[in-house]
Amino acid sequence: MFPFSNGAIVTGLNYQSALPATTHDSETAMKILVVDDHPLIREALRGVFDDLKTEVAMFEASDSRQAMQLVEENTDLGLILLDLNLPDRDGFSVLSELRERHPGIAIVVLSAAQDRNSVTKALDLGAVGFIPKTGQREVMLSALQLVFAGGIYIPPEILSREDIPPPASPTATRLGLQSRASPADLGLTERQVDVLALMMQGKSNKAICRVLDLAEPTVKNHITAIFKGLKVTNRTEAVIAAGELGWDLTRISKSS
Repeated sequence: MFPFSNGAIVTGLNYQSALPATTHDSETAMKILVVDDHPLIREALRGVFDDLKTEVAMFEASDSRQAMQLVEENTDLGLILLDLNLPDRDGFSVLSELRERHPGIAIVVLSAAQDRNSVTKALDLGAVGFIPKTGQREVMLSALQLVFAGGIYIPPEILSREDIPPPASPTATRLGLQSRASPADLGLTERQVDVLALMMQGKSNKAICRVLDLAEPTVKNHITAIFKGLKVTNRTEAVIAAGELGWDLTRISKSS
């Protein structure tokens, strides 16, 4: 597992951290900013980036002040990995400001907390993923690869937790559903459930077309029907809603 801990170590990096922490050519490599005050986490991430096929130039910040300065100096950043527990500011407020000021930069949240409320809030604020710090190296690597491919990473345990009663789910309440409601209860066809299962894996429309051997207009029509059935407006809301309803689509997606 990653050497991630719930404890925070304030390091106060000097401004040499404005230089890439990797040895790749920052002119051609994808620029990634890691915002975390724990040096062991940044070190672990450098190892993960070395395993990626993508060339990466990693920048580091130990607090929100350094992060904001590096973002202003490197407007071509491709990704920000943001810890929610920063020493000088709440991570959610940093996420909100970054999305407002730099909407073109993708942001993935790193957090020791992985409760449903934190995940939902981060995604609602515009994060394209939520990676628990307690995850194994392989999980981190797979999550980043999914994000690079245009997907949204949500911890599987959040989507399938059994300790949250379905009747208390905001989605079930909003849709007026019973605890054991199925996709069919919302009028979703088997093929639409297949599409939803692949959406929950973060697959793009084109990837769904390849997996299910469907034309892209057909996939788009299925997604529109899914949005209508779940009464949502985008893919993130659809994935969260399906998770809150307790739908385990793993078997379906593996058999497609």
